[in-house]
Amino acid sequence: MTAASGEARPLEGKLAVVTGASRGIGAATAKELAARGAHVILVARTAGGLEEVEDAIHQAGGSATIAPLDLVDGDSIARLATAIGERWQALDILVLNAAKLGSLTPVAQIPAKELSEVMTLNFIAQQALIAAFDPMLRKSEAGRLIAITSSVGARPRAYWGGYGASKAALDALVTSYGEEVKNLAPLRVALVNPGATATAMRQLAYPGEDQATLKTPETVAQRIADLASENFETGLRVDIEG
Repeated sequence: MTAASGEARPLEGKLAVVTGASRGIGAATAKELAARGAHVILVARTAGGLEEVEDAIHQAGGSATIAPLDLVDGDSIARLATAIGERWQALDILVLNAAKLGSLTPVAQIPAKELSEVMTLNFIAQQALIAAFDPMLRKSEAGRLIAITSSVGARPRAYWGGYGASKAALDALVTSYGEEVKNLAPLRVALVNPGATATAMRQLAYPGEDQATLKTPETVAQRIADLASENFETGLRVDIEG
């Protein structure tokens, strides 16, 4: 879908924040949300990548703003939320996509520093994002929080202990938040497991794999964007096959 295609724009007037938006699933999701009418705040560490995504969105007739920052910087998330809150009253869509793979190694051999980095980005920073944007999400008429998870969070696999633990923690965190707010605000929470997708992270995990045989980030992005306007029960988990 493109903003200039003449198709319906169900997210017209909505505000979205997408983390890890400089490439892969995050970039594709940002483009798809913008194509459906949302103004998208693009968040990632790499300014150059964000600028490329922003340009693509603008060229397609969409609207976006870049916010280069490191999510593991303790104060950066609060500053971002403050800046967004000064311009907009409500946040309609928050896509928690940014993550770090870390080494695929036996649990007994995971370097402590690396495990701390994985947990900081994949779990602690995600809680900070939820905490910072909670007031704005609650003000939305139909808020959606969509977190990108992994099958190894629900079904542990050898050598994936660090990454899997971070995703299991994320699943529990996001689902708990959904239960806490479901009767207090029209906010719905969902988990999306993309499955095997042609991304840079997947290539790190499976360096010999032919990515041409995998689904594209755009396929995942379409499902995420669908959730942004669908009415579903909070706590929904979507496993994307193929």
